Amino acid sequence: MPSPSSSLPRVAWIGLGIMGLPMASNLLKAGYEVTGHTLEQAGLDRLAAVGGTPAASVAAAVRGADVVVTMLPASPEVEAVAHGEHGVLAHAAPGTLFVDMSSVTPRTSVELAEAAARKGIRVLDAPVSGGEAGAVEGVLSIMAGGERADFERALPLFRALGTTVVLCGPHGAGQTVKAANQLIVAANIQACAEAVIFLEKSGVDLEAALDVLGGGLAGSAVLSRKRHNFLSRHYPPGFRIDLHHKDMGIVTDAARAVGAAVPVGALVASLVAAARAQGDGGLDHSALLRGVERLSGIERAHGAEQPAGAQQPPASGAGRARR
Repeated sequence: MPSPSSSLPRVAWIGLGIMGLPMASNLLKAGYEVTGHTLEQAGLDRLAAVGGTPAASVAAAVRGADVVVTMLPASPEVEAVAHGEHGVLAHAAPGTLFVDMSSVTPRTSVELAEAAARKGIRVLDAPVSGGEAGAVEGVLSIMAGGERADFERALPLFRALGTTVVLCGPHGAGQTVKAANQLIVAANIQACAEAVIFLEKSGVDLEAALDVLGGGLAGSAVLSRKRHNFLSRHYPPGFRIDLHHKDMGIVTDAARAVGAAVPVGALVASLVAAARAQGDGGLDHSALLRGVERLSGIERAHGAEQPAGAQQPPASGAGRARR
C-alpha cells in the first residue's frame, strides 16, 4: 500500500553505483520516498545529499517498502541480495513488488520470480539501456519481463526513469531482450572503433567524418553518445568493459541454449574479453577503440585513463561493487 503521506509507493533501492544513484535520484525528483542501501558509504552519503534515506542493511531498506528495486552488477550480487536470512525475500512483506533492473541471466530472473512467488512477493525483471547519461537524464529504455498487472503497477515508476518502457513477455523476457541489446551495442562500438582507426590512418578529418556518418544510415546512439570518447581518447566509465564482458557471456550462453547462431557476437565477445585482459576492464566500453589501436600498431599513453584503484572482478562478474 502507498505511504500514508503520499499517493506514491515507498521505494527501497538496493545498489547506488554509476546507474543506480542517478536513477534513485530521479525517483526522488518525481516525489517518491526512497530508502537506499549499498556497500559503499560514499553511495549512502550521495543518496542522503539528494534527499534519500540511507539504510545500513538490505533488511532495513526493504522494511515498510511497497516496491523494492535492485540495480546490481550481475547474477551473483542479485542472488546474494535477494536470498538468505538477510535478503529481500526474507524481509519484504507479502504483496511487495520486487523489480530487478540489473542485467542478469534470464534463468536468474525466472528462479527469482519462482522463489518470490512462494512468499507472496511479485517480481519483474526490468533491465535498462542508455548508460550513465540515460540514467542521469531519465531517458532510459526499460525492457520488462513478468505479469502485465505487475508491469502496470510499476509503470508510473518506470516513466520517472525512462522514455521507452515495454513489457517484452514473461519472467526472463526482459533479460533476453537486454542480452540482445548488449550484443548490438558491443558490435556497434567495435564497428565504430574500427571505422575511427580506418579514417585516421587514411588521413581523413575525423570530426568531419563522424559528422557526416552520424547524419546517414551509419548514424546510431552509440556513435552520437560515444563520439567524444572516440575523439578525445578519454574513457570515463559510463558502462564498464567489465560489465559488458559479463553481458556478452550472457548473450553467448543464452544463444547456445536456444540454438541461435551468433558468430559476430562470439567474435565481439572475444574482443571485449581481450580488452579486459589488457587491463581496460574499468574503462567505458568505448575503450574497445584501444584494442583496435593495438591491433593496428598504434601506441598511445593511456595510463591516466584507468580509474584509480580499479580492479578486474572475477570472470563471473561476482564483484562487490554496486551499479
